[in-house]
Amino acid sequence: MNIIMMKTGFARSLSDTATIRSSSLSLLRLLSSTSTTVADVDGSASSVVKVVIPKLLQPRVVLYDGVCHLCHRGVKLVIKADKDRKIKFCCVQSNAAEPYLRATGLEREDVLRRFLFIEGLNVFSQGSTAALRVLSYLPFPYSALSSLWVIPTPIRDAVYDYIAKNRYEWFGKANDCLVLQEKELLERFIDRDEMMNRDP
Repeated sequence: MNIIMMKTGFARSLSDTATIRSSSLSLLRLLSSTSTTVADVDGSASSVVKVVIPKLLQPRVVLYDGVCHLCHRGVKLVIKADKDRKIKFCCVQSNAAEPYLRATGLEREDVLRRFLFIEGLNVFSQGSTAALRVLSYLPFPYSALSSLWVIPTPIRDAVYDYIAKNRYEWFGKANDCLVLQEKELLERFIDRDEMMNRDP
């Protein structure tokens, strides 16, 4: 299976509040808000702590090959279909991608071979499975394509890998991460600051 899910280690015991606080802080690092409040499980006001969270790791982020014309078209297609703006994007060649690579334990070469979709804390997938997971967040009829789960993973990945291996030859390659012409769409990109400093 491509999708990797790991236990977050949330404590079940009400007495183990230190463990609960630690796990909560780890989860909150994935949120986009700049600050939040974390309380112990008993909700007591005396144990409430203020946590400042940088806009660093966010859920439902696609890391893709930014120099690939096929990948760029795929990103634009998802943006057009994703009316609720559930999915965000980041060029894997950008500096903004580094925290996500560290969080998943993957190298850039791994993502260049199979794109990465991070759904949340320790929940991510690659390749054909990642594509189906992205589709599942989109409205109908795109979400219906996620039913391709019924196809065995080795077969799906074999098709994906064949296309990925030939994508530059078939669809072309840029020298640097492609920049969207539609500036209003930049808010969907984690690496938008870097994009704005690049030439179209």
